Amino acid sequence: MDFIDRKVSGSKAIALLAKNGLEVDDEEAMVIMSFLYLVAKIHNRKIVREDVEIRKEKSNKSNSYLA
Repeated sequence: MDFIDRKVSGSKAIALLAKNGLEVDDEEAMVIMSFLYLVAKIHNRKIVREDVEIRKEKSNKSNSYLA
């Protein structure tokens, strides 16, 4: 799984994890970061989907007054 817009490098991820008591190597850090990017991507899709649904509902309510 490859993400185009990775903002956190492997070495920064290792440092952040170490600061929070987790000792990991490069490979483990990249697995953790891939998982976190995936969770963020899924969460973002959910927010966008909810926003679209809210806009549809608002549009339907305003259109129902015209009928």
